[in-house]
Amino acid sequence: IGKPRFSCHVHPFIMEATKVAILGGSGYTGMELVRLLLGHPAAQITAATSRSNAGRRIEEVFPRFSQLPGSQLPFIEPDMEAVVASGATIAFLALPHGAAAQYATALLEKGLRVIDLSADFRLREAATYEGFYGETHPAPDLLATAVYGLPEVHGEAIAAARLVASPGCYPTSILLPLIPLLREGLIDPATIVANSLSGVSGAGRKADLALLFVECNESMRAYGLPRHRHLSEIEQELSAAARKSVTITFVPHLIPVNNGICTTTTAMLQGDLASVEHALRSTYENSSFVRLLGTGACPDTKNVTHTNFIDIGWQHDERTGRLLLLSAEDNLGKGAAGQALQSFNIMTGLPDMTGLETV
Repeated sequence: IGKPRFSCHVHPFIMEATKVAILGGSGYTGMELVRLLLGHPAAQITAATSRSNAGRRIEEVFPRFSQLPGSQLPFIEPDMEAVVASGATIAFLALPHGAAAQYATALLEKGLRVIDLSADFRLREAATYEGFYGETHPAPDLLATAVYGLPEVHGEAIAAARLVASPGCYPTSILLPLIPLLREGLIDPATIVANSLSGVSGAGRKADLALLFVECNESMRAYGLPRHRHLSEIEQELSAAARKSVTITFVPHLIPVNNGICTTTTAMLQGDLASVEHALRSTYENSSFVRLLGTGACPDTKNVTHTNFIDIGWQHDERTGRLLLLSAEDNLGKGAAGQALQSFNIMTGLPDMTGLETV
């Protein structure tokens, strides 16, 4: 954290393409991965899996990609032998929790590096996974080898990782503002409350009565209370930053937009506002994707959707003594596919903005 950007001495016009696979390429996150990787100057999709669309070309399933180089590739069944035969050296797993681990295990055994966008490897303790996800962990032996894929915090470890566990969308919006302040002891960890509002795509591409247009449009609601699954990784990473156990209150909400997360986190201030600003700016001064908007600024999701940026503002409520931290990101971008691609860039020695420059 606070380190210079990862880069390499590769001329931008003669980058050698890394062959990649996408498992679960037809969901919302998978679709965003396809979009980013089709346009990436140093990546080539050689395998994309989808049980429901096997045999259909990417451009058939997603007509928006029609005629783009690589969009003629057909989806295949999740056959790991076929994935390996495609020549892929890095695999992105855009699969539900519980389903990703078996494929990650098989691919790692065959020498591929894996970027998992599910929750299967985000937690260090199998017991914590079972407590929050209600299932026995499918590959507990791999938990110690996985790197939590928050590039601004674990960039050096990501560079050498065989298995990257890409963070959840809500955790990213909460962790990046809080971690520098907990490290410096500028807030009271026992008083942290995070309220997040997310677009409907965060629930995944599935048929669900609660996610139908008429159910979501012109309405807002909290959900996943009081122990949303993302609390497990949020508290794990906050505890590491604070160097003691941290428990927080987290209230997620569903809002009637496609993309975007807006999070407001509050905590009792233990330092002063100048120290808060110094901690944030010194930590993220070399970050490609963290945009610090300053005191009194309120980030807006419209400025981050379809990008890999996270915007952060802050304010001190002198009346209550609480610090207000405000952040906005795209749940499919910095909260999922964009962040995974940022890790891919670091793993392959590329500047971390490669393929993510569009705004």
